[in-house]
Amino acid sequence: MDKEEILRLQTYLREKFGNDTIHLLEQSRKDNSVEVNLGEEFIGIIYRDDEDGDVSYAFQMAILDMDLPEPGA
Repeated sequence: MDKEEILRLQTYLREKFGNDTIHLLEQSRKDNSVEVNLGEEFIGIIYRDDEDGDVSYAFQMAILDMDLPEPGA
């Protein structure tokens, strides 16, 4: 992804989630994905899919069980 595309995605996510601390960072070894950070914390990856000329993006976020609040908390 080029810088313009990354900026467009970052702007979209900031507007969609109402959070200006979302930052997208290029991955040095991969052209079709960017890291998603919330402030300084890594929260996931966005993958670009360009199949048959139709471009889409998939956001993947892993949530560890140990990070979830206890039930009833």
